[in-house]
Amino acid sequence: MLRESLNDLTAFLAVARLGSFTKAAAQLGVSQPALSQTVRALEARLGIRLLARTTRSVSATEAGERLLKAVGPRFDEIEAGLVALAEMRGRPAGTLRITADEHAAKTVLWPALRRLLPVYPDIKVETSIDSGLTDIVAEGFDAGIRLGGMVARDMTAVRIGPDMRMAAVGAPAYFATRPPPRRPEDLTEHACINLRLPTLGALYAWEFENEGRALHVRVEGQLVFNSVTLILEAALDGFGIAYLPQDQVQGHVATGRLVPVLAPWCEPFSGYHLYHASRPLLTPALAVLVEALRYGD
Repeated sequence: MLRESLNDLTAFLAVARLGSFTKAAAQLGVSQPALSQTVRALEARLGIRLLARTTRSVSATEAGERLLKAVGPRFDEIEAGLVALAEMRGRPAGTLRITADEHAAKTVLWPALRRLLPVYPDIKVETSIDSGLTDIVAEGFDAGIRLGGMVARDMTAVRIGPDMRMAAVGAPAYFATRPPPRRPEDLTEHACINLRLPTLGALYAWEFENEGRALHVRVEGQLVFNSVTLILEAALDGFGIAYLPQDQVQGHVATGRLVPVLAPWCEPFSGYHLYHASRPLLTPALAVLVEALRYGD
């Protein structure tokens, strides 16, 4: 009876988290009809519907959400514990799936991996570049990297980088024909190079702060990219003002290829953090990555 209950709960958790019988069946290595039958048997035994099914989607009912929150973390702890025990036989091993934005992956994650991977050849890392607020549990990631202010409160977060600044910059050729902006509001009179956030689909609103006054400015221009690398190239070629991490543009500012503007409005903010689901045990592979990235200790 206990074994059947555990199998049924495993099936329910997979469907509820992935929102799909097809994806859950593939993850568990069973057929979709068999998985559906298992979940229905669990619902019949409990006497309550756990999943709301339509032709296009599957979602947890109120009862299903309560069950997911109650047993999901415990199953994660069991899985992490078993993996940790298995990996005690040798060196940390296995595949880590990490989600990070382009800048974090280049400036923080990759330098750490460059040091870590030669020491631990049995660790594999898959990195997904995404600027959105990824649900790492639902999407099957081991960890994510985001700015400190963007990490959900129910996640465990580890600081992995210093405070950061943004910089508004343009090429000398761009400012040769127009005066530089003195306040964020002046950007509405300028050609600006926009960033489209891949997951959310919206354009990033430029965030400024000066002496406690915060402003979010939605800018316009001819160009929109979902890559900060291309935004930098467009700014260097004189197509408008870009708003990018300061460390990405400071070399070009030093050589005079880019001119900074609105510097008093670009105050520091919390830097990158690695976050993962709260659990008492980390897999050895994730544990060594956390230690390789940890900042300030």
